[in-house]
Amino acid sequence: MQESFDIDPAQIDRFTCGTLRAANVGETVEIKGWVHRRRDLGGLIFIDLRDRYGLTQVVFNPEIHPEPHAIASDVRNEYVLAVTGVVRKRPDGTENPRLPTGEIEIEAETIHVLNTSLTPPFYVNEDGDVDESLRLKYRYLDMRRDRMQKQMILRHRIVKYMRDYLDTRGFIEVETPLLIKSTPEGARDFLVPSSSSPGEFYALPQSPQQMKQLLMIGGYDRYFQIARCFRDEAQRADRQPEFTQLDIEMSFVSQEDVTSLIETLFLEMTEAFTDKKLLFRPFARMTYAEAMDRYGSDRPDLRFGMELQNVGPALAQTGFKAFASVLESGGQVKAIVVPGCGNYTRREIDDLTERAKTLGARGLATIALSDDGLRSPIAKFLTEDEIAALTSGIGAAQGDLVLIVADAPAVVAKVLGGLRDYFGVLLKLADPDVFAYCWIYEFPLLEWDEEGNRWDATHNPFSGFYEEDRPLLDSDPGAVRALQYDLTLNGNEVGGGSIRMHRSEDQQRIFSMMGHSEAAQEERFGAIIHALEYGAPPHGGIAMGIDRFVMLVTGTENIREVIAFPKNQRGADLLFEAPSPVDEQQLIDVGLALRPSNPEKA
Repeated sequence: MQESFDIDPAQIDRFTCGTLRAANVGETVEIKGWVHRRRDLGGLIFIDLRDRYGLTQVVFNPEIHPEPHAIASDVRNEYVLAVTGVVRKRPDGTENPRLPTGEIEIEAETIHVLNTSLTPPFYVNEDGDVDESLRLKYRYLDMRRDRMQKQMILRHRIVKYMRDYLDTRGFIEVETPLLIKSTPEGARDFLVPSSSSPGEFYALPQSPQQMKQLLMIGGYDRYFQIARCFRDEAQRADRQPEFTQLDIEMSFVSQEDVTSLIETLFLEMTEAFTDKKLLFRPFARMTYAEAMDRYGSDRPDLRFGMELQNVGPALAQTGFKAFASVLESGGQVKAIVVPGCGNYTRREIDDLTERAKTLGARGLATIALSDDGLRSPIAKFLTEDEIAALTSGIGAAQGDLVLIVADAPAVVAKVLGGLRDYFGVLLKLADPDVFAYCWIYEFPLLEWDEEGNRWDATHNPFSGFYEEDRPLLDSDPGAVRALQYDLTLNGNEVGGGSIRMHRSEDQQRIFSMMGHSEAAQEERFGAIIHALEYGAPPHGGIAMGIDRFVMLVTGTENIREVIAFPKNQRGADLLFEAPSPVDEQQLIDVGLALRPSNPEKA
């Protein structure tokens, strides 16, 4: 890792708790910070004073300076102090090589208690396990801890690196509004009522998508923004209702132009901010169809194998009805080999079957190559050749477990892909010291929405498509490939973008296929539709998730660890107790009345 957390002392206009060295011995200095630890040895008192730059040991000697020693006797952890004294070398044998300031200490001459502190609800001076709800409620204390400070500093430096990288390549940073019109973009909007227009609403942007396209039409051919985005959707470990992304748009570019720009940036940042080994240089690339076929996922973790294997051809003549009926109806039979799990008990197999059903399977077939021989509830329905095809034919060895799913291709991919991810974590198959980037491209442009009886965009409705697929818009819309590309890292999507539609007629056609009438298009997307009629250049871009990337770089378990003031898993802010009720007058001002959540009990 080339970057460090050291700060150049010359850039700070005062002495900090992390900048004094042996070269400062003999100087009289003042430092300010929090009491990290206090040790009373029955005469001498030692206080480790802390700020975000480090720790400095301060010594209070009652025989030399009794007044500051008396004050230090009443000091406790997390008090805020200003201490003046002479820098001296620590006595031989008492140096602390773990600290940059470990060669010196300050002999205190004066001390001022700038503020006292209640006893914190958890230890700030160590990184022990603390209930997350408590940490979020007292986030201002949690952020004093060394690990949190390093992660926030690292986040700052990653964002700065992004800005500098793009600035040297001719990009300009443009801020876009946070109060916009509500438009359907996949997730629910956060709505903001307007007191000047009662009954009408702004929406917080799910992304600056339309605005960055309008910037291209306005002639700003290289735009970027560290953009705040908002989506009212279910939470998970790598998702927040508000998040930050590196948003980029460029004019007169191809897909390769955009991906090359981002690949170089992420290669450089990986080398600058991590010690990870890169599995692929240049990054791996595969089509969406290949990713789903081999891994059952459009964000596969390529640090381990366990690929999905199609055993349908070997079972073409099978007499096992559960497989035969699926193959006859155009479905698939695929398998994965789980290493070292051949001795799973019946209960463990039942648990796996329930997990598969949760993922959408009707059932799960298993073949265990255990120490006691082959065990499988389906063996009696298969020939020896079919069993061989389902074991040695797909690379299963003694001690392995074969999992088989027969169903529609989408179900097979979801189930086996989910089981692959599960075992990847359970068996620790992925090397934690490796970064495996992969570009996924050629996504389907549209997917059929059975419930809505219409086509829907697989990513966003502004993505362009391969020109050679244009005839398929009439004959087979689901086969049209989008000019969409996602960057994945170790099983996570870290960003995605597309080359956009820059002709108004194409954009309106896709909106129509998605079920938007001309009137609805005008109401919801009128600005972009009309702008495309005024000489819109070909353009494309990408958005990279900053929170998620920092999470992966720091090796933390969830995205909340790299955000200063995150929401919890239910989208609640425990520090400010939001969301919360508002005064009745505030509702009157914006012309709103609340409906009871359960009208029958109102």
